[in-house]
Amino acid sequence: FFHDLPLGDGPGRCTGGVLAQLSINSMGMPPVSAHGSKELKARVIPPVVRGEKTIALMISEPHAGSDVAGIKCTAEKHGDHYVVNGQKKWITGGHRADFYTCAVRTGEGMSLLLIEKGMPGLSVRKMETQFDNSNGTAFVTLEDVKVPASNLIGKEGEGFKYLMHNFNHERFVIAVGASRGSRNCYEESIKYAMKRKTFGKPMIEHQAIRMKLAEMLRQIEALHDSCERVAYAMSQGVPDYEFGATCALLKVNGSKCFEFCAREASQIFGGSSIVREGQGKLVERMYRDVRASAIPGGSEEILLDFSIRNSVAKYAKLQSKQ
Repeated sequence: FFHDLPLGDGPGRCTGGVLAQLSINSMGMPPVSAHGSKELKARVIPPVVRGEKTIALMISEPHAGSDVAGIKCTAEKHGDHYVVNGQKKWITGGHRADFYTCAVRTGEGMSLLLIEKGMPGLSVRKMETQFDNSNGTAFVTLEDVKVPASNLIGKEGEGFKYLMHNFNHERFVIAVGASRGSRNCYEESIKYAMKRKTFGKPMIEHQAIRMKLAEMLRQIEALHDSCERVAYAMSQGVPDYEFGATCALLKVNGSKCFEFCAREASQIFGGSSIVREGQGKLVERMYRDVRASAIPGGSEEILLDFSIRNSVAKYAKLQSKQ
């Protein structure tokens, strides 16, 4: 988490698509590094760390996005291999991936399998997205894909638990990216307000513009502080299971801050922010990034509900001890 803070912030200066492509390894790899066999780790981790190959996280399906428990992709075991059938959708980095950490239904519940590029029956189609195409979002079809049983990540039936822990990291990375996107909006806006003149004076001299910039900055600093506190707590050994609700709310704060800043930046730039050229082209570009922060990794509505249900469960547990 500590190193992912600057890692997510830096590429975020470019576009959300660049950040998504560069950070997807940090979302697809943790289940392998935490639960994979020694052979699996030796085969996957070194080339990904060296930048020679990439790994994507393959969970969402056409009918199951935030509802992870609703996935239908199956893996039937036949001797020393599994036969996988199903579809996966909105897979970040899937178009370029060499490995896929794939959630499947097995006889024991949900499990994780490592799917490899080139396996017969695996087909990948690139999907055009609202924001950009640099992150290689893909639709993946699996038809009788034969996967060695040795590619099972961890224990059969434990996949849902592994994913729940993995989501904390994913949501943290998205929040960090949203923080940088928000700051990009603020940076572009204040530079433009300093030089752009309206009604005979620089925009920065209009109180309404200063209030917009001040509110943007207030939300950005609060968001970044939260990201730093979570990163510090994780680096000090606070257990992952303690951060479910925290990371859920952090991601919601991130996407809402980004959406607010993108809107206010557009208001400051005016007509320049709705065309893909000129001084406002970056603001136009960032506005299209907002939904990619608000939906992937769990929608805002799902995460807000999860955080409250988590609090209610803790309260009930404390009450039962009295």
